[in-house]
Amino acid sequence: MPSTSRGETAVRAAFTVTGLITTLPILALVNTAMLEMNYGVSDPGPMVLALLQHRGVLQLLLGAALIWAAFFPPVRLAAAPAAILAKSAFLGLILPNAAARPDLSTLSIVFDLSCIVVLALVTVREVVARRAGAVAHTPA
Repeated sequence: MPSTSRGETAVRAAFTVTGLITTLPILALVNTAMLEMNYGVSDPGPMVLALLQHRGVLQLLLGAALIWAAFFPPVRLAAAPAAILAKSAFLGLILPNAAARPDLSTLSIVFDLSCIVVLALVTVREVVARRAGAVAHTPA
């Protein structure tokens, strides 16, 4: 079994932790009380409930991609930017809306912002490493 560098271990941990936490909205499928905790939605109508539960399924898929990327490096440059885009879009839609902001969990905002920063750093690291590898393998 090959040893891994500290940097690779940190990257795997970042993908795994962000992936696991990203999957948590799926719990709204079995416990709608999660919607109040995460979004301040206590009694959603049928359409709002379906949309938020669907969001949970999409978050499950995104989280699974991030966990996959932790252990399968070729998918990192797809999974990380996808997560950055999804989390940025969510924050971009919710934060400017003064009526929606009070219901949003501060923890969700901090988590998404942290993910954006960490995954951006990981993406840069991956791009640099791949370019260095490509240069190293280029015939003279």
